[in-house]
Amino acid sequence: MKHIKSIETKHHEERDAFFEGLRRLDRRGFMKLAGLSAGIVAAKSLITPHSFQLVSVADAAPSARPRFTFAYISDTHLYKKELNDRFVRSILRAVDDVNRLDPQPDFVLFGGDLAQLGKKEELDLGRELLKSVKAPVRMMVGEHDWFLDMGEHWRTNFGEPQYSFDHKGVHFVTLMSVNEKDFWTERGMTPEERMQTVAGLDNGVQSRFEVGAAGREWLKQDLAKVDKKTPLIIFSHSPLYKYYRPWNFWTEDADEIQALLRPFENVTVIHGHTHQMLSNQIGNIQFHGMLSTAWPWPYAPEGLPSLTVQMNRADPFSNFDGCGDGRFDVTAEGLADKLYNLWDRDPVTVRSSYLASKGKKDRPAATKLPSY
Repeated sequence: MKHIKSIETKHHEERDAFFEGLRRLDRRGFMKLAGLSAGIVAAKSLITPHSFQLVSVADAAPSARPRFTFAYISDTHLYKKELNDRFVRSILRAVDDVNRLDPQPDFVLFGGDLAQLGKKEELDLGRELLKSVKAPVRMMVGEHDWFLDMGEHWRTNFGEPQYSFDHKGVHFVTLMSVNEKDFWTERGMTPEERMQTVAGLDNGVQSRFEVGAAGREWLKQDLAKVDKKTPLIIFSHSPLYKYYRPWNFWTEDADEIQALLRPFENVTVIHGHTHQMLSNQIGNIQFHGMLSTAWPWPYAPEGLPSLTVQMNRADPFSNFDGCGDGRFDVTAEGLADKLYNLWDRDPVTVRSSYLASKGKKDRPAATKLPSY
């Protein structure tokens, strides 16, 4: 009986062959090979878009040289690989994307929810997979990593969840933003029940996420040492604004965090958790919501920031539809031009000038299909 390869197998074979050839080519040859690959794909009516994406990434790069670049991978939601290898292949795809950037990013920020249910096997698997990243990796925690053992194993692997560092004139802060008030002790929940409750986004049991009083005081003390003209880039897992409370796309003390950031001239906040392209500007603060490698969430029925350019949702049955990773080019001003590397379609760039002008300049092209 003739063996018939699946579309996905063909995709991976062509992708591997394409990149193997790519490693031996200069840029001129690269463009030629990309065109050839596109022709093969079109002839077979297959979708192997990554070869298109890399060409588009090159063309979409800002003309001005960025101060530096970092990359972003988030929300991998790993189970044990015996239970779900698709999510494993997804993070490997993101690692491939980042490792092929030329020049390499200064570092990679992992945006939280490495694990699905906070189990040791899940977190250890994620740690091993991220070792393949060439650039230095900095970690942020998500609620899926935390509420089984209240962060004990995450700390063992990655250290404290809240820290800051300076890099090429920019002050970076990674916040632990997914603290919750104790809803489990009075209910007599086991750690597994607590984790399952938090992992279910749409429920009325858990409290809303918050940085909390201790975290806010830590942030206040950290920022007290920083000149107000120094650009700030803040990483949080949940959005540091109030998007949609029923799904916990929300940080309860977001207003208090914003007040601490308000004295600074240029502030960018980058978050995961919502699994979708999101753009927002509140006062002096620019916000970017990032993609997941595991699955996309739909946009909420209300509260969507008005500057958001929604991503296409062309194929809800595609494993990778609406998923991806990203790159930030930090500008001379210390703000960030964001490139969403949406798998299976062209990338989308959201420039800091678009947000600063409140949508009057450099608006990204409108998507051709509605989101759902």
